[in-house]
Amino acid sequence: MISSSATIAASSIIEPGVIIGPHVVVGPFCFISAGVRIGEGTVIASHVVINGNTTLGRENRIGMGSSVGEISQDLKYDGEPARLEIGDGNDIGRHSTLHRGTAQGGSVTRIGNQNIFQAGVHIGHDCQVGDHTTMGDHSGLAGHVTLGDYSQLGALCAVHQFCIVGTGSRLLDNTCVVQDVPPYVLANGNRAVPLGINERAQAFARATADEQRVIHHLYDLLYHQQEPVDVVKLEIERLSVEYPMLRQFNDFFTRSTRGIIRG
Repeated sequence: MISSSATIAASSIIEPGVIIGPHVVVGPFCFISAGVRIGEGTVIASHVVINGNTTLGRENRIGMGSSVGEISQDLKYDGEPARLEIGDGNDIGRHSTLHRGTAQGGSVTRIGNQNIFQAGVHIGHDCQVGDHTTMGDHSGLAGHVTLGDYSQLGALCAVHQFCIVGTGSRLLDNTCVVQDVPPYVLANGNRAVPLGINERAQAFARATADEQRVIHHLYDLLYHQQEPVDVVKLEIERLSVEYPMLRQFNDFFTRSTRGIIRG
């Protein structure tokens, strides 16, 4: 079903069964396969391929030459049903590649709202990307990566499979992550090491002065005093009674399996 208010270039191929919402624009030489659903106001540039069970929300922008919803590069993938879910207001740069999930990862790659992905970004199978994140040119997430809300990746960053990049954290250009990055940590290098607190993060800026002080306290325990993670987790549990925003740290350490980056 294609809305009467959608604009589709004559050279593009839209298979039967595609759902295209009002005021969608599809540029020239695109291919959109059956099973794709595109929300209102989304703009798709030229030479874009959108495949499989892929859903795009409202007001997304897809750059030219991008591949959205292709099957994963995981060699274990054997054709089982899998999907890609993209929220609202995302800006996906030209020549980006976003893959569907696999059975081993819940069968879904999920991208939230208001994210900015610059040219050549890769988001692998089963990744879980939050809201208001940014990824610089040619940065990539391997399979099963979690990218927390308001996190920032510079250009040419790489994140190893199953890693977590926590809420409000920031990776400088050319950073390679092979272990988890705690919330609000600024990191750099190959392999990534912590450089301090990402005080430029929107989520950090919106925190109260007391909450910011507590975040600095947790960083001090982890990286200056070199306390074991179990000790830091107990401190988080104690403080989260007074500071509910620390629950995001609880969530991070509960899900962390690869250990955290160290100096």
